[in-house]
Amino acid sequence: MLAPVLHNITLKDHTELPTPLSVCSFHSVLPEDVSELEFLKESIAWPETPSLPSNFSLNDTSDPAHSTFTIIPKDGGGSWHVGDQLKVLIKIADFHSRPKKSGGDVLLARLHSPTLHAGVAGQVVDHLNGSYTAVFSLLWEGSAQVTLVHPSEAVTVLQQITQEQPARISFKSIFGSGSVTETATCNVCLKSPPEQLCNFTDIRTGEPWFCYKPKKLKCEDRLDHSFEGFRSFQLMYIITKIISFPVGLFLCNNQTPLNVMLGSRRLTHMQKQLFRQGKSLNNLFTKCTMKVLHLYGDSTIRQWFEYLLTSTEDLKKFDLKTAKQTGPFIALDYTKNTMVTFNCHAPPIRFGNLPVSLQHYVANELDNVVGGTDTAIVIGVWSHFSTFPVEVYIRRLLSIRKAVLRLLNRAPGTVIIIRTPNPKALTLYETLTNSDWFSLQQYKLLRIIFKGVNVKIVDAWEMTVAHHLPHNLHPQPPIIMNMVNVVLSHICGSEGKI
Repeated sequence: MLAPVLHNITLKDHTELPTPLSVCSFHSVLPEDVSELEFLKESIAWPETPSLPSNFSLNDTSDPAHSTFTIIPKDGGGSWHVGDQLKVLIKIADFHSRPKKSGGDVLLARLHSPTLHAGVAGQVVDHLNGSYTAVFSLLWEGSAQVTLVHPSEAVTVLQQITQEQPARISFKSIFGSGSVTETATCNVCLKSPPEQLCNFTDIRTGEPWFCYKPKKLKCEDRLDHSFEGFRSFQLMYIITKIISFPVGLFLCNNQTPLNVMLGSRRLTHMQKQLFRQGKSLNNLFTKCTMKVLHLYGDSTIRQWFEYLLTSTEDLKKFDLKTAKQTGPFIALDYTKNTMVTFNCHAPPIRFGNLPVSLQHYVANELDNVVGGTDTAIVIGVWSHFSTFPVEVYIRRLLSIRKAVLRLLNRAPGTVIIIRTPNPKALTLYETLTNSDWFSLQQYKLLRIIFKGVNVKIVDAWEMTVAHHLPHNLHPQPPIIMNMVNVVLSHICGSEGKI
């Protein structure tokens, strides 16, 4: 589905604010976006996962050790060559070696060469009957690997937790006037009547945000926003679930992956292609004639700002006396008259002590950018939306897309780059709040929403899956270098020009 054409996009001076309800509703997209919302939800619909019986056991779930991984013979026979696609049939069984009869397992696939330190992500097709096909592009000799992140039974529980406990991550704001201060819980939606809430819905984007009214102070006395925690009563609810559904259900990414070696007997005419490692980032950045680079998003985008600082000699951070987590930050290269900035996105950001004056929605920031051929913009918004129903994330992306289209309409030469989510290491806490299953849904949504829009994509998901380093919410420096090199190739071009 293509994005709306430019002449259909208009900036509204005032957006009708959603009326807070006594029961939370996350269906708060603008009226013109309702049909697209339904299309997007259908596009990422996960295969139906089985309901879990009362006597459910971990041994009834998917087990890599008892599953099979078989190479499908090449059409017409013969050996594979560089450029071919290798297909592998995966049949999932449980701990009792019983074949599973339904789909919905979360699988990641890659082809990796330890010798070349190179890899490529594979694509997994769910046949909805317990079998899957993994497809790999053959670029070198190596080993193909498929990792079970979550069995389908874990997805069943994750879906239920998100539906029943969307506010398991909570936020707060401090209200202050003179010597009087109060703290109130805040969130995208709160289950209280309007008269008990402060409505901080953004007037331009319509993005909803509410806090409980302080007892002594006024709503306009709000000073900041911060992460409050994993709410205790909801944590007890989830622990009750985990007692019924063993912890191992959620941590299957730690189990032994399925592997098959692809040696020279199977693959001929090897092509040696490497990730761009060892290349001087300083040299690449120096060749750029780009003057302004704006980075908007979460800590995975802040990570790029920090990497640029440590990897380029003449780029120096200007101290704005802002918090290390939240920013904003500015770095300047006086020799080239170049500026790099970072701004975190607005709530639900899980950072601490973000002043109200520094809470900026990405869409509003884009509307304030002049743009042009000397300007590049990077956007990365994903991780902090994982505990909410997908409607919340969809609304945010749609508002950003509209702002992107407005910017490209008035300044077509602006280079806009979108960073996708990436897989991460999964503890139990991370699984319940930031599971790769949540991130995979966000990854699909982002790619669909920006399809047809003149933006560049840094596919952090595939770059992380393909790399030999362990997965991490904040990828390790070699992966960050690869990502930043892709950014510079988009904004600098082969001759150091945008």
